[in-house]
Amino acid sequence: MIGGELLAAAGLDAVAGDPRWFPHPVRGIGIVIRWCDNHIRKFSRHPSVLRAAGIVLALGLPLLVLVLSREVIVMADGIVWWFGSLVSIGLAWTTLAARDLWNHVQAVSKPLGRGHLPEARRAVGMIVGRDTDQLSQEDVVRATIETVAESINDGIIAPLFYLTLGGAPLALAYKAVNTLDSMIGHKDERHVDFGWASARLDDLANWVPARLSAVLIILAGALIMGESARIRTGWHVLRRDGSRHPSPNSGRPEAAMAGSLGVRLGGSNFYHGIPNDRPLIGLGGRQPVLEDIEIASRIIMGVSLLGLLSTIGVMWLV
Repeated sequence: MIGGELLAAAGLDAVAGDPRWFPHPVRGIGIVIRWCDNHIRKFSRHPSVLRAAGIVLALGLPLLVLVLSREVIVMADGIVWWFGSLVSIGLAWTTLAARDLWNHVQAVSKPLGRGHLPEARRAVGMIVGRDTDQLSQEDVVRATIETVAESINDGIIAPLFYLTLGGAPLALAYKAVNTLDSMIGHKDERHVDFGWASARLDDLANWVPARLSAVLIILAGALIMGESARIRTGWHVLRRDGSRHPSPNSGRPEAAMAGSLGVRLGGSNFYHGIPNDRPLIGLGGRQPVLEDIEIASRIIMGVSLLGLLSTIGVMWLV
């Protein structure tokens, strides 16, 4: 993929986001994962069989996505060169989610600003896995900011990272890994064996992008708020609290966001009625408020721009 194609894909994402009418590859990947999750148990429920099947799925599906998307681009390029370029741009567009993330954040902040907490709960329920029916306004704000931090990696920086390394096919393979983890990479009774490999592969795929995301969040936050001291505080919280999260990766961008905003994240959440206590990130920070969501939404745009410029710069140098 060349820089011009990447700029076009990012432009499409900025303008159109993720329109529901578009046949998004990730939705197709999700259908395949759901089918496998339901049908593998018809053959066996033994833990070792489920783990073996999960390993095959975790490795095989991203590889299949990589090969198929590459072949589609090659076939389109064989018809006429510009058609191959258009297909590459279109596939790259589907891996980026900056506009979609920004839209979701606005869907939470606007009703909160009008005092419509139930509507904000429903909106935040579209982007988090925790129970949202009983969340207070403070908890809705915290959930939104935590999701923004994590999604900056999954939906912006990691796709840009893999677009740089291997174009749209490798970025789509990453999205397959990420979707596998989000759907079956859980430690519940159903997925502890079948989703084990998907969770481990996602940890590996996000190791570098998550740390790049944390750095860019700190830089974007300092630029947006016009306070160079935010870099120092963000870096301090990142180094101190980045490893406190149960995930080896998610804690990095969350700690960077907490330090940049000067807020405290983490704490008690409920999943299907079961409490889940997570370590606090940003110890000593204040409780996040509505205005922090607005700053976080601007950080989305700042990180997107910094990430895109960095990616284009690397492509130009290479």
